[in-house]
Amino acid sequence: MAGIPQTLKGRSYTRVGAWTREELELALDLADELKQERARRRELRVLPGRTLGLIFRKPSTRTRVSSEVGIAELGGMALYVPAADLQLARGESTRDTALVLSRFLSGLMLRTYEQAEVEEFAEHASIPVINGLTDEAHPLQALADAMTIRERFGRLQGVRVAYLGDGNNVCHSLLRIAGRFGMELVAASPAGYEPEAAVVAASAADAERHGGSIEVTDDPLAAAAGAHVLYTDVWTSMGQEEEREARLRDLAPYRLDEGKLELADREAVVLHCLPAHVGEEITEEPLYGPRSLVWEQAENRLHTQKAVMALVIR
Repeated sequence: MAGIPQTLKGRSYTRVGAWTREELELALDLADELKQERARRRELRVLPGRTLGLIFRKPSTRTRVSSEVGIAELGGMALYVPAADLQLARGESTRDTALVLSRFLSGLMLRTYEQAEVEEFAEHASIPVINGLTDEAHPLQALADAMTIRERFGRLQGVRVAYLGDGNNVCHSLLRIAGRFGMELVAASPAGYEPEAAVVAASAADAERHGGSIEVTDDPLAAAAGAHVLYTDVWTSMGQEEEREARLRDLAPYRLDEGKLELADREAVVLHCLPAHVGEEITEEPLYGPRSLVWEQAENRLHTQKAVMALVIR
């Protein structure tokens, strides 16, 4: 493969909207190459001696494992540090922590609650900061989503995506990347669960520039009709456990089931960012059936995160 582009070295990836369409496309193209090279079992140690720090305030399967495996395959190493084990937990400031860790690490990934914490780390760190998930955004997941869709359909522009359920962090980042690439995304959520208006507006403005469209509706059947991709996420995210019963009741009509899959395009595929709760936001057939790309989508977390690390870590 060709050398790693140098244009994004030192840059943080805190949200989808922080990168241009061209920069996001660069990451997707590199992810495709890295996936092909891995299938050939070729080692690409483009980050020898680098260390990625992982500060997590939330549990993780895909983000943590793909990050640790990814940096190792690029020739570096990961240092996993639960936030509770740092002096952050005893009142040391984000600014001081960022300044100190910049002297030890080559890059830093945060998985936390407040988007503002990620942005503050990025402001004060002299190393790239990567958002591994916040309550507002999940930009790494959005890259894997886009990669998976592009692999299947050969394009992103004009692909119709129906997102069903809670207008949460995953929905926000999916909206932003859909707008950037001119996709036709319909987000179906009940009243009180809609994605944030500012995210919808920014995504719609992007989509208009790139020949796509963004729509928010409370009608899940209309959203599913003719869709090329049906996408859902858990209804009760980390920190929302007390709302579980109300969420199950309010979101039940938005379950991704066989009926909605029948309304979609004949070649439609199913995505879910995982973990899945079968019988809640999705039924067994769409998740495990022949039209599911959920497991390819999960694998692509590795390739896209390797691409981001290779692009930004000096």
